[in-house]
Amino acid sequence: MKIRTRLTLLFTLITAMLLGVYSFSIYYSSKEAREKSFYSELQNEAIAKADLFFRSSLPEQEMHKLYKNNTRTLNEVQVAIYDVNKQLVYHDDAKVDYVKETPEMLSEIFRKKRINFFLNDLQVIGMVYHYEGKTYAVTAAAYDQYGYEYLTHLLTISIISFFSILILIYLAGIFLSKKALSPLSEMVKQIKKITAGKLQLRLKTTKEKDELNELAQNFNGMLERLENSFDSQKHFVSNISHELRTPLAAIITELELASEKDKTQAEYQETIQYALEDARNMVKLSNSLMDLAKASYDPNEISFSEVRLDEVLLESYTKIIKENSAYKVSLNIADTVEEYQLIIQGNEYLLQVAFNNLIDNACKYSPEHMCSIDVKSSSKILIISFANKGSMIHKEDLEHIFKPFYRSETPRQEKGHGIGLFLTEKIILLHHANIKVLSDHNETIFTVEFMIS
Repeated sequence: MKIRTRLTLLFTLITAMLLGVYSFSIYYSSKEAREKSFYSELQNEAIAKADLFFRSSLPEQEMHKLYKNNTRTLNEVQVAIYDVNKQLVYHDDAKVDYVKETPEMLSEIFRKKRINFFLNDLQVIGMVYHYEGKTYAVTAAAYDQYGYEYLTHLLTISIISFFSILILIYLAGIFLSKKALSPLSEMVKQIKKITAGKLQLRLKTTKEKDELNELAQNFNGMLERLENSFDSQKHFVSNISHELRTPLAAIITELELASEKDKTQAEYQETIQYALEDARNMVKLSNSLMDLAKASYDPNEISFSEVRLDEVLLESYTKIIKENSAYKVSLNIADTVEEYQLIIQGNEYLLQVAFNNLIDNACKYSPEHMCSIDVKSSSKILIISFANKGSMIHKEDLEHIFKPFYRSETPRQEKGHGIGLFLTEKIILLHHANIKVLSDHNETIFTVEFMIS
């Protein structure tokens, strides 16, 4: 069921309930008012008849005649008068007695002074009447024809009005919901036009500050992020393809040359070494891409635990020296650094990947293949710096150094894929830390700052 239909039905149902309660209240209050009003009329009629009987000289036969004449035009009130001995003194029509006054009823009238009750469709009132020191019981009964006709008419009008208003409310609800949700229908039409190849399309927005306009703005923001993500992926895949194609092409070329003619054992060994080196480069690239994928996970899916940064640095130090015997690494931890300052919540594997990249990068681009690691603390910040002596990084390169697959033109002779620093920055930011680089006076320093809890 569409929202428009659901809202219309819900609105109609609520209106029906409110209208039903209102109509019932009007009918019930009118019914109560009619009943009380007619009891009051019966009382007045009873008093008038008693006064006419006791105080006027009109004989009883004339009163009977007057009663019968009145019944031709309306339902006359039938009045009966009894004395204290419960003997009938006067009755409008003894042959047609609406109320069968029993001794118990008369006793109740004398005791309570006034009683009201229904006798089938008739309303009956019994009251005490005093005349010349004597007490009488007077009863009056009648059918409120006009009152019941009024209630029937009111009920008919209420039912007709109830269903008529419901129909009008339903039609008005359809119209209003359609008008109110027309911007949403327009959004749906625009969204259907947006595909993977048309992410540049955007929903139309207005200056209104309503929820639909806010939804459109947020949706456009999501499209903007998706478009940037798709562009990044396209660029990423393009660069990976290029990086993989280069060593693969080299391996194929070397093997084709080796298979075309006979070579000496030394030449074959040389070809194998070249191919093996290219294969190792592909493995490094593959490992870097796997590490990049792990660093790109949702932070909620990465396990964090207490990690000692000095131990991670030592593991990275040992790993780099073991893999590259020509590299020289020194680790200096300031005496002012407390043990608790070296403990953070982090992922040990990812931190080791980041530190490995920084150490390897420093040694690779240093003429002496040397990296100096210094650890010190300042206020609530733990500072780890990775420094190397050698050629500086150009200012224009510093602005792009953390971008994926970016490599400076200066050190092209050094092998690499442009992933390491990009991956390192992602890992550092994942640990709510900062990384920055400074290259000046033939020295390049990468600084990582961790917040101390």
